[in-house]
Amino acid sequence: MSGMVSRTAIVLLMGLFGVLFWATQLPSPHGTALPDDPPITSPRIRLSDGRLLAYKEQGVPKNKSNYKIIIIHGFGSSKDMNFLVPQEFIDELGIYFLLYDRAGYGESDPNPTRSVKSEALDIQELADQLQIGSKFYVIGVSMGSYSTWSCLKYIPDRLAGVAFVVPVVNYWWPSIPQNLIRKDYRKRLVSCALLLANYAPGLLYWWATRKWLPSTSVMKRNPVFFNSRDVDVLKTTKGFPMLTPDKLRQKGVFDTLRDDFAVAYSNWEFDPTELSNPFPWNQSHVHIWQGYEDKVVPFQLQRYVSSKLPWIKYHEVPDGGHLIVHYNGLCEAILRALLLGEEPLKYRPVIPKFVD
Repeated sequence: MSGMVSRTAIVLLMGLFGVLFWATQLPSPHGTALPDDPPITSPRIRLSDGRLLAYKEQGVPKNKSNYKIIIIHGFGSSKDMNFLVPQEFIDELGIYFLLYDRAGYGESDPNPTRSVKSEALDIQELADQLQIGSKFYVIGVSMGSYSTWSCLKYIPDRLAGVAFVVPVVNYWWPSIPQNLIRKDYRKRLVSCALLLANYAPGLLYWWATRKWLPSTSVMKRNPVFFNSRDVDVLKTTKGFPMLTPDKLRQKGVFDTLRDDFAVAYSNWEFDPTELSNPFPWNQSHVHIWQGYEDKVVPFQLQRYVSSKLPWIKYHEVPDGGHLIVHYNGLCEAILRALLLGEEPLKYRPVIPKFVD
């Protein structure tokens, strides 16, 4: 009897080791080829390390523009994201937009050594190769905000102005008070996802591609992620096409999302709350736009970060969720504040009140 128990224990132990080994392995590609992938159609530049970076230009021609703006997309998005501004406003001000696929997204090559710093260097090289000038504006949306913080740290002399839209806040920045995040369920979710991304990507891949997980259509109705205005927005936008199980089964998509998430919540080389004002003579400004009802990034964290950096103009949208960049009129308000210094009554900056 004892021999049978021992053999059973050995079999179970071997099975456990097998599962753990499998969990630590990267997922194999979804088939040997991806014939359904569309051909590359966007213009691309070759970076100094050999990678190709895809981009898209919008607005007025850059040689006739008064303002040049680089827009940085968020998690699961691409250079094809919507940034809705009336054409007459664009023409009146002479605005040139440059959108690009961050490393691994869309039609850009992945970066195996992706870091917070590499994001800013990609932007600088893109601007130089396209000759948009010595200074340009940057607008970072959601996860694209860590690239924006990187610009403030590593290439501040290239910036003409900066706007963050619902930027993610890294729970491991040293300055974040523990009493502010100790009970935040989002930190626990991020911690769990990071653990899987770094040490068990195979298990994370299995979990992320299950058909019983919320699809894009289910997310549209899920109050855990979005408020009522966000839900209305998702009825008329593309949502998050990269986050569906079908897309996640593609190794390249999965790897890009995993690496992007891991870098955003990694231990950074700097704490953003200790950065210096890049515009000490008020020649321009940095803005943060946050939804009060954002269920992805809590407004309390955003208020704290802004309170530590008094040179940032903090705007809070009272009925705004995480998708405020898609709300009618908000992108124009962002540009009026960033480019013209105008503060519409509805979106005037406020002094963030932080309570421990």
